[in-house]
Amino acid sequence: MLVVGYEGAELLEIACVTSTLIAACVEGRGAHYDVRLLTPGGRTINCADGLRIEAQGVLERHREPADTLIVVGGFGAAHAADDQRLVGHVRRLAALTRRVASVCTGAGVLAAAGLLDGRRAATHWDFAPELARRYPKVKFDPDPIYIRDGSIYTSAGVTAALDLTLALVAEDLGAELARSVARALVTYLQRPGNQAQISVHVAAPVPSDPVMREVVDHITSNLGKDLSTPALAARAGISARHLRRLFQTHVGQSPARYVRRARTEAAAQLVSSSELPLARIAERCGFGTTESLRTAFLDTYGVPPSSYAPRRAPSAGKAHLRTELRTGS
Repeated sequence: MLVVGYEGAELLEIACVTSTLIAACVEGRGAHYDVRLLTPGGRTINCADGLRIEAQGVLERHREPADTLIVVGGFGAAHAADDQRLVGHVRRLAALTRRVASVCTGAGVLAAAGLLDGRRAATHWDFAPELARRYPKVKFDPDPIYIRDGSIYTSAGVTAALDLTLALVAEDLGAELARSVARALVTYLQRPGNQAQISVHVAAPVPSDPVMREVVDHITSNLGKDLSTPALAARAGISARHLRRLFQTHVGQSPARYVRRARTEAAAQLVSSSELPLARIAERCGFGTTESLRTAFLDTYGVPPSSYAPRRAPSAGKAHLRTELRTGS
């Protein structure tokens, strides 16, 4: 397994990939991943958060075939995508591997290498529009956690690297081992790639009842879909009456109230952390109309969405990355 890093790469994305693969070696009987971090010149790199990490190999000198090549993202991704030498070596190594993957804005490096032309690709939802503008031959989708298109895998930002790498482990070594790795890492046991990036964990603890746990997972993963009590009951294979009884027992509220709260919390996250218009937020979170979204905010928080929190200005790091993407500097 080859992981490509560079100046300004996101340390957490590197760690999510490498730690998951190493955990698979520990949890799996006979499982073995040889994980190497390659950097330009084999240099120690300064990560996006300021910490430094040493490489295990020189990007330009690696010649051996490998099973998987993974390019991480970070605030240095735009510079990496403009580095023709780095991009050329990523393209060269991709020809030597069975599959290629990227995390977050690392998709920009794959796109610059021409590896995503004509393909659908995932990336962090906040950067998808600008990457789509810069690489018009790629169909960037801001919604899924990760996407597989043939032998190319792309994922959303930061901790979505966990979901992507667990999916690779499941493909290689089986779903049961992937679940064991997830338990060891104390992370979500299984989030499908098409789960929306905006899904959140609601305040209530995860229910111990397996039917309830499956229903709650379905709710948080599909906020924009039909989550009526009859639909949820049909999915669980039980009566609506029994489902209401389970919700009262395990979370102390009705299914409808639980769904509304989950949708409202997801919408609140987007209102305070994104620049999406309210109509788009309402659609994504299952409210349908901005008026329904407004009513939910007033009931839950006592203020309308426009007063819930100042619309977030891009952080210095993101603003810098946007500038790089727009100017190509």
